[in-house]
Amino acid sequence: VRFERREWHEAQHDSVERLALYQRSVSRAVLELQDLLGAVEVARPRWGALKQAFRADVASRGDLELTLTFFSSVARQFFGTVGVAPDLEFLDAPSLPSATPHVARRFPREESTRNLVASLLGSFRFAIDYDNLERDTRLVAAEIDRTVSSSIEALEVADTVFFRGKGAYLVGRLLTAAKPVPFVLVLLNDEAREGIRADAVLLTEGDVSIVFSYTRSYFSVETEEPRELVAFLQRVLPRKPVADLYSAIGHHKRAKTELYRALLRHLDTTEERFEFAAGARGMVMIVFAMPSSEVVFKVFRDYFAYPKSITREEAMAKYQLVFEHDRAGRLVDAQEFAYLEFARSRFTEELLAELDEQAQASVEVRQDTVVIKHVYTERRVVPLDVYLRTADPDAAVRAVLDYGATIRDLAATNIFPGDLLLKNFGVTRHGRVVFYDYDEISFVTDCHFRRMPAPRDAEEEMRAAPWFVVNEGDVFPEEFGLFLGLERTLREQFMKKYSFLLDVDFWHQMQRELRAGAVVDVFPYSSDKRLLTPHASAASKYEPIANA
Repeated sequence: VRFERREWHEAQHDSVERLALYQRSVSRAVLELQDLLGAVEVARPRWGALKQAFRADVASRGDLELTLTFFSSVARQFFGTVGVAPDLEFLDAPSLPSATPHVARRFPREESTRNLVASLLGSFRFAIDYDNLERDTRLVAAEIDRTVSSSIEALEVADTVFFRGKGAYLVGRLLTAAKPVPFVLVLLNDEAREGIRADAVLLTEGDVSIVFSYTRSYFSVETEEPRELVAFLQRVLPRKPVADLYSAIGHHKRAKTELYRALLRHLDTTEERFEFAAGARGMVMIVFAMPSSEVVFKVFRDYFAYPKSITREEAMAKYQLVFEHDRAGRLVDAQEFAYLEFARSRFTEELLAELDEQAQASVEVRQDTVVIKHVYTERRVVPLDVYLRTADPDAAVRAVLDYGATIRDLAATNIFPGDLLLKNFGVTRHGRVVFYDYDEISFVTDCHFRRMPAPRDAEEEMRAAPWFVVNEGDVFPEEFGLFLGLERTLREQFMKKYSFLLDVDFWHQMQRELRAGAVVDVFPYSSDKRLLTPHASAASKYEPIANA
């Protein structure tokens, strides 16, 4: 309904409310259980029978894995579990179905690709009409014929629509004589047309993987059988971790369960130890990982060195902001965990020493184990400063230009990174630049963007410290160039395309647009993927509203 009515602000509100629903429900259940069962020491002997009865009661549910995760969440909070407690929570996981999931619609081969697309679009209808169904059918079919070389046997598409931002996504795969081809058709209902239109069709694993990236906000997807849907998505994207797919369809707590299980499996298959992650050491976080793992762990230091003035609580609020906000494909999703326990032997001595000395509020180093009381996990990316040291010249230029695009895209969604140093940005396996250091992040609309006052005399010009008053929230875009740290060729390339980021007028214009209620959707595909040439934006001479 939000998509059909173009209620973009209301959809954003719905998304934030949905994210808060899970923990609110867990806390309510814990309070009710405390009333019913009494103290923890009284409840524990009865918990085994309760757990067994619960499992029997939910065994036939289509969302069985979600109910088991919810039970475990309640148990952990009720008993204050450290590590894992097999007698209190469910550690087994219903496996993904191996048979073809029944959550997909199958469209058999037609006489032409055009007829196949017509069957697809005819099957998915909304309360408002398509702007030009014949045109869209022709354009989508032409793109498929241009990209897919093998003969098409059938099209399988999830029977539920994936909604995010201003887009509605039909997700599936083309079954061809050679091999399955990922398929995503993006439908828009923006003000550019009278009705719904097809904006892009994505037909490579790389393009579709970016749609489901961990740097994107979660889809709104209606399904009573999430396990079946995830199994279908794994057929579309076999390299995508199950945890990422659960996150993508909005079940971030189940994603945490899958992520933790994957970590335990990794620990069982390797002798590797946790060590400091690559890149410069952070002043707010200690970041560590195992060498072959795709996940990094981030714990707060007890004290933040100068010039950091933020508190731990404020830094946690920044992570919550990112969790709730449109990540625009540029902010790495962070999962929050509490009271994980690992063998002490799985940490290097250097890392242990720093955790014990500087992160006692977050980590307890015991004789044989390490208890991580509070931690964020993120997908590993290569820090941009590290990447640029070894990248070939062309790859380095692409990364630097995408660094500029990252700042622009975040600005379009009302996010100012705060700290623009290269070490706070990373490069994904797809070569996309993302931001992952959130302690100085803020809303663009909350910043006070100023021009540097001109010095009144030579003495002021030569001063190392500012000769003018700098208030909290003041930002001087002209100074951004000082943070680039780029060698001459890369700096020239950056300035050629993104010098407007150093112009206070750009930021003032973005503030005007955002305060006027503009909702910008940074789509997960480049502009050359669009089937129709988009209307030029009259809102900004800098064109910050662009596809990523």
